[in-house]
Amino acid sequence: MTLTPIKTPIVAKKMFPNYIWDIATKEKVIYLTFDDGPTPKITNWTLDVLKEYNAKATFFCIGDNIEKHPDIFQNTLAAGHAIGNHTQNHIKGWKTKAKDYLNNIAEGKATIDNQTQNLESTKLFRPPYGQITPKQGKHLIALGYKIVMWDVLSFDWEASINKETCLNNVLTKASKGSIIVFHDSVKASKNLQYALPKVLKHFSRKGYRFKSLNSSI
Repeated sequence: MTLTPIKTPIVAKKMFPNYIWDIATKEKVIYLTFDDGPTPKITNWTLDVLKEYNAKATFFCIGDNIEKHPDIFQNTLAAGHAIGNHTQNHIKGWKTKAKDYLNNIAEGKATIDNQTQNLESTKLFRPPYGQITPKQGKHLIALGYKIVMWDVLSFDWEASINKETCLNNVLTKASKGSIIVFHDSVKASKNLQYALPKVLKHFSRKGYRFKSLNSSI
């Protein structure tokens, strides 16, 4: 089990104020995000569940997965969700030279642009594993990228976390303006398929709406 907290501490947000951790709002709005897709079955299932609640989300896609599953990527676009860059090959920023890291992000952007004919070109970026060095971050911001981190981690990918705990992580920690991390991946599918419908139902009953990040930043 990782020592990473479920809810990002305020001190961490203050240490890296140029990154987006949550959205300041008084409205009952939550921002669901999904990393690592598009993935067969899981991504389309996610799209179907979101549609049931008229929910919009942000999908941080891996370029290589887009190339492998362009039809699923197109389904995501057609459903009106926002797209973010999650690198071409899901590489770790802390173990990658800045030049190589930036090149991989540029490759991921080119893959997205190729699939959207540049109409949906995105400057939203989330570093895989949350790993990004200050130098890498500075370069990306200079290029116009908005580096999106998170307020709440569901830990849906973590094998030691059962589905009830995954759900509870979100229900007890999310609040107005929270950016929540889920994964539309095979590894996370068991926890995701249990937790996501219940998260949508719970917060919908409380009067919350689910918006994509491109509508707010």
